[in-house]
This record gives sequence, structure tokens and C-alpha cells, in this order.
Amino acid sequence: MRRTAAAVALALGVVLPAPVAAAQPNIEPAGAASIPDGPAKAWLVADLDSGRILAAKDGTGSYAPASTIKPLLAMVVLDHLRPDNFARANASHTEVECSCVGLTPGQPYTTQELLSALLMVSGNDAANMLADMLGGQAVAVAAMNRKAAGIGATSTRAGSPSGLDGPGWESTTTPRDLAVIYRHALAYPLIAAILRAQTAPFPGKTLTAQNELLTRYPGDLGGKTGFTNLARKTYVGAAQRGNRRLIVVQMYGSGDLYGQATELLDWGFSQYA
Repeated sequence: MRRTAAAVALALGVVLPAPVAAAQPNIEPAGAASIPDGPAKAWLVADLDSGRILAAKDGTGSYAPASTIKPLLAMVVLDHLRPDNFARANASHTEVECSCVGLTPGQPYTTQELLSALLMVSGNDAANMLADMLGGQAVAVAAMNRKAAGIGATSTRAGSPSGLDGPGWESTTTPRDLAVIYRHALAYPLIAAILRAQTAPFPGKTLTAQNELLTRYPGDLGGKTGFTNLARKTYVGAAQRGNRRLIVVQMYGSGDLYGQATELLDWGFSQYA
């Protein structure tokens, strides 16, 4: 299905809050070419550097993020812990619905190793352990919500460190807020490096990134997948072509989100041709 830009684009001039103070480039308005629609109920394409939203479908609608909320936890972790901080896993960290990296109780893990597990293979056990390193699950969730509010993701509520949801602890956000979160997360050099990595060392194994666009889309800068029964399929990612960088967000999806992300990114880059 194809929709015109007028049917799906947010009002021109809307921008995402900037992660750092910087001069904003003068971006020309997006053209009226057909924008690819697809299996995600809501989606958004934005310029990573200026923050300008090029187009969106239900960009301010409220949805469950699933694991795409994990970059928010990663920012909170690096606001409070050094990459070489370490702790030992315990049985409670592994008592979680997986996807999991497979923590071994008694094994020490560094913050950086756990962040790699969190962002590359969506380890919910890693999210639990990082939350405990911050002072506990409730402390971590409260810090995530303060962080979201502080960066301008004002419609976001984290209910768990991992994005897992259940009665009373559901997470909610919007495509617009998820783009804000991811844009700020990429301003952390370690987070950006982990998201770009195809593999990473981990005690007893080598991690391989779940994000298929790292190998499928030239210029991919990394992304985060997610799925729960409540959220369905979700994705947030970024890519670069020449000197342009874009963010793409997809929420409440089914089918091939990578295919839709590819079409949306191609469309977005075509607006600068």
C-alpha cells in the first residue's frame, strides 16, 4: 500500500530534541513522493542530525516498545557506571523470560559485557543484572523514566528494565519518543559502537548481533529489535548514506519489518537527492 506524503507525514518543522547542543543544518522540506507503508501499524523516519521528522504514521500514538526500550536502560547505566565496573551474576538474574544471553551464576561480568548482551542479543537476564548494579529493578526503572523525561521523551513510561510487560508493569512509548531515545543513545560512543558491532566477546562465547540490517543494508549504524505479545514486532535503527543519517522506528508490526525499514530508509535518503 502506498500513501502520499500529505497522508502520513507529520507537520513539517517538527523536530526531535537534540542530544547535544549543536548548530542544526538547514534541511529542505521533504518532497511529495509516495512513502512506502507496510506491516508496522506505526512508523517514523527522521533526520538523525537535525532531528527533523520527515514522515510518520501515527507518530505520537502510544504503543508497547518491547526490547526497543533497552537503549534507554543503556544510557542510564553509563550515566552511573563505568564500562569496567563488574559484579557477579546470581540466580535471580536468570529467572526471567528469555531472550537471554545465558548468564552463569557466580561468574563476574563487566558493565560493557552486559551492555553488549543487552543491545546485541537483547538479553533480558543482562537487563536484570544491570538493573541490580544500579540499585535494583525499581531504582533502575525510576531512573529510566527520569532519563526519558529529561531528554524530551515525555510520552514514555518504562515499566521494566528489559521491556518485558505484564499487568501493572507495562512499558509505553510513541514512535516519536522512541526516535528521541535512540537519537540520544547514539550520542554515547560506547552504545553507538556496540550497536554497530556484528560480533563481540563475552565470557564463554561470542555474541552475534540480532539486527539483520547490519549485513543487509549498506551504511547501517545499528538497530534494536523487540517482540512481546503486547508489543508485537518493534524496531528502531539508523543508517548513513553520504553525509546524511536517518532514524527509522516501527511499532506494532508483523511480517518483514526489515524489508519495510529498508524501503523507509531508501525513501528518506531520496528526499535529499
